[in-house]
Amino acid sequence: MTKPTYDHDFWESLWSKTLREHSDKVATRPPNVHLTTEAQRLRPGRAVDAGCGHGAESLWLATHGWRVTAVDFSIAALDHARSTAEAAGQALAERIDFVHADLTIWAPASAGYDLVSSLYVHVPGSVEAMVQRLARGVALGGTLLLVGHPPVDPATGAPTAAAGQTQVSVETAVVALHPREWTLGVAEERPRVVGSGVDAVICARRISCPSRADSLQARFTREAAGPPPCQRKEGLLTNRCS
Repeated sequence: MTKPTYDHDFWESLWSKTLREHSDKVATRPPNVHLTTEAQRLRPGRAVDAGCGHGAESLWLATHGWRVTAVDFSIAALDHARSTAEAAGQALAERIDFVHADLTIWAPASAGYDLVSSLYVHVPGSVEAMVQRLARGVALGGTLLLVGHPPVDPATGAPTAAAGQTQVSVETAVVALHPREWTLGVAEERPRVVGSGVDAVICARRISCPSRADSLQARFTREAAGPPPCQRKEGLLTNRCS
C-alpha cells in the first residue's frame, strides 16, 4: 500500500471523494464536542476555525453568535461548507468568511480573535511553530483551543485513524505556550467518544495583563522562599542588610 503524502492533492482528493460518496453522513456529522463544550463558556466574538473541513464547527459558532474566519487547505471542503452556510440563510452565511490557505504558513491577524480553534490538523512541519503562529492571533483574555489525535492508541498500542500523521500533542502545546502569557485550563488526553484512541485537548487563555502576571508570580516566589539571608539575624528578622 502506498504511504499517504498528506499534501494538498491528498486532502483535495480525500474531501472530493468523501463528499461525493458520503455526503449524507457528512451532512449529519455533529460539531466537535470539545469545541462546543469550551465555546459555550465564552462570550461570542471573533473566532478562527483553522482547518474547518466541511464546516460543522464554523456553522455552530456562527449560529451561536460568533463571527468566524474558516480556513482550510481543501477547496472541495470549503465549497461544501460555504454551500451549507448559504442554505442555512443569508444572515448566517454572512457571519462566516471562508479562506483557502495552507496552515503551515497562514497566520491569523495578530491579537485579532477572541477564540482560535484548530482540530485534528496534520502538521507536516513544526507543530510548535504552528501552535505559536495560531496563538499570536488570540486577543488578550481570549482562548486558544487545540485538539489532536495521536497516531497510536496508548491503551492498546494499535494504530489509530491518525496513523502516519503529525498532530498537536499536549506536550508540544505546553512547550509552545509560555506560562507568562498563557493560563492552561485543559491540557490532557481524553478517551475519544467515537473511534479508538484518545484526543489531546489543550484549552488555554491568554493572560490579559502579562506584566501583572509577572509581578504576582515574582511575589508568590518571594513569599514561598521566605526572607533573603541578609534579613535573618540570630533567628530574628531585620529590616535591613547589615
